[in-house]
Amino acid sequence: MTLLPYLGLLVAILLSGLRIAQEYQRAIVFRLGRFQSIKGPGLYWLIPFIERQQKVDIRTKTVDLEQQETITKDSVTIKVNAVLWFKITNPEDAIIRVANYNMAVYQFSVTALRNIIGQHTLDEVLREREQINGTLQKIVDAATQPWGIKIEMVEMKDVEIPEGMQRAMAREAEAIREKRARIVKAEAELEASIKLTQGAKEMEGSTIALELRRMQMLAEIGIDNNTTTIVMIPSEFMNAARSVTELLAKK
Repeated sequence: MTLLPYLGLLVAILLSGLRIAQEYQRAIVFRLGRFQSIKGPGLYWLIPFIERQQKVDIRTKTVDLEQQETITKDSVTIKVNAVLWFKITNPEDAIIRVANYNMAVYQFSVTALRNIIGQHTLDEVLREREQINGTLQKIVDAATQPWGIKIEMVEMKDVEIPEGMQRAMAREAEAIREKRARIVKAEAELEASIKLTQGAKEMEGSTIALELRRMQMLAEIGIDNNTTTIVMIPSEFMNAARSVTELLAKK
């Protein structure tokens, strides 16, 4: 009878060592301060008063990199923010090798973002965003790999450009569009002149074709009722008409 309280206490102590880790959790177990093993997911047991645990979440985490004001390679001050996705691949290293892996990933990513923007011009930042994202991912992933962390993706969200630079870029884009329009117009005029020259050469040897073209032009001009048309009659027609008139007069 006197042993029952002690047995009950022993059972309670043993049961107190039971732990449960979720499917997305891993428990890093320390025995008397030294790393022992990784437990979970599911039910596991720790030696009471001897072992302790620290759980980590191995799901993919999202980190918003706050807006950073930095200077591009061509000395333009811009503001950039980004988002980063990472996950823990080695829970032991994430706990033992770095004091606070969340803060460490954030701080290094912000620093790397500022550095990589400084290595590119403004045009490259705007045009080659995917390439910069890939380079930034490789840099941060290489630095965090010893911490048991995998950088899955990095994306720049917004690039804020100074207002004065926005106006300059708008004027530049307008000038480029105007240049393109003038080039297209010049090419069209050149092609039209070539066709007209070819047509003139074809009609040069045919008086009838030339006269038909002249009559067609008169018909096109006469479409508008408000148009006054002056018809230039060839001298051959005038001479023929004068001859007919003289013959009729003699009769």
